[in-house]
Amino acid sequence: MHFLTKKTAVLAAVTLFLHFSLLTPTLKAEEARIKDIAVINSWDHCILSFSVTGCFTEEMKKAIDNGIDTTFTFYIELYEVRELWWDRQVADLSVSHNIKYDNLKKVYMVTLSEKGDKVFYVEDFDKAKKVMSEIKGFGITRLHNLQKGKLYQVRMMTELDKITLPFYLDYVFFFLSLWDFETDWYTVDFSY
Repeated sequence: MHFLTKKTAVLAAVTLFLHFSLLTPTLKAEEARIKDIAVINSWDHCILSFSVTGCFTEEMKKAIDNGIDTTFTFYIELYEVRELWWDRQVADLSVSHNIKYDNLKKVYMVTLSEKGDKVFYVEDFDKAKKVMSEIKGFGITRLHNLQKGKLYQVRMMTELDKITLPFYLDYVFFFLSLWDFETDWYTVDFSY
């Protein structure tokens, strides 16, 4: 039985890197961005909805279909905007969406932390992708934490969590880091 030496493993890793970074330009996702941002008030909460585009590639789908769990983390901050003083932070939240493919049942399992880690079973990847990349009706804070007539700002960003593989696979699959992404911070101002 032949085991790779460290030098051979590094050479194989460099070869894979060159192949995937130079010869396969489609591996990287288009620039991920946040769109369709809406901030509304319910009878007792400040509610946020938005979606992320450009966050999936064909290579990510293949990795998910081969059993690699993928998690998006959404970071959300709410500030009261003040002119002559530092902005006051009202909320600092993070939620995560995780997708895993069950090869036996041929179904994608999407877990949403903001829904109490509820699992949604979806057979179609496009539908699973939509569930993964949307925050809908998320309560940022209770309205009693806001003051009438004040200006507020919601800031949000999304990132794909880094994939952790067993040590012996790190040499072979290090190119998966090429599909890591994070969006810029997006801001929306509103008055209460």
